[in-house]
Amino acid sequence: MALIAHDIQLGPLDNHYYVLVDPITRDAAIIDACFEPEALAEFAAQHRLNVKWILGTHAHYDHAAGVRELQQAVGGVYALHPDEKPLLDALTIQGSMFGFPSARAAEVGHWLTDGESLAIGQESVEVILTPGHSPGHCAFRQGDQVWVGDVLFNGSVGRTDLPGGDFEVLRRSVHERLFTLPDATVCHPGHGPSTTIGAERVHNPYVGEAAGLR
Repeated sequence: MALIAHDIQLGPLDNHYYVLVDPITRDAAIIDACFEPEALAEFAAQHRLNVKWILGTHAHYDHAAGVRELQQAVGGVYALHPDEKPLLDALTIQGSMFGFPSARAAEVGHWLTDGESLAIGQESVEVILTPGHSPGHCAFRQGDQVWVGDVLFNGSVGRTDLPGGDFEVLRRSVHERLFTLPDATVCHPGHGPSTTIGAERVHNPYVGEAAGLR
């Protein structure tokens, strides 16, 4: 039985935070947190979830600034790739660049490694290292679904003009780590509507065949 995924959209930047639930054990993982962490905590309480993980795709302000508050409310181990630590340490500086309030970083309880499997009750997700938007950006996959953070969007890709970004690294991540997945795999991004691997491989104007890149 697959994980049940809930998409919770919060904040001024069209952020999508995802709650992955094992329907048998009610164990859960929350992917990213920044704006309105109390709403995520309320959702977990209403559905009587046992939050085991707070999974960080990356440590940009809008994906990490609310983790500490969320963790205090629901528990769970914060998991992030070690290459994201400089960004995590600079949350307040990041926020000030865009007029957001200061934030205290959560303590990382588990450093992610590429290819590892993280248990969520009787289910699990695979960690896929996808740098480029940020140095240690990760995606999380189960079966025909992948939660891709800000590396790949519907018809677009994540910014690479922020500290630690690199378009060529991002392009390789998409081509070698994501476009190798089956076409029907559904991509759930950190912003905007979901898409599929097949659609982006063909139509994405930045990294797909539409861009002349294969």
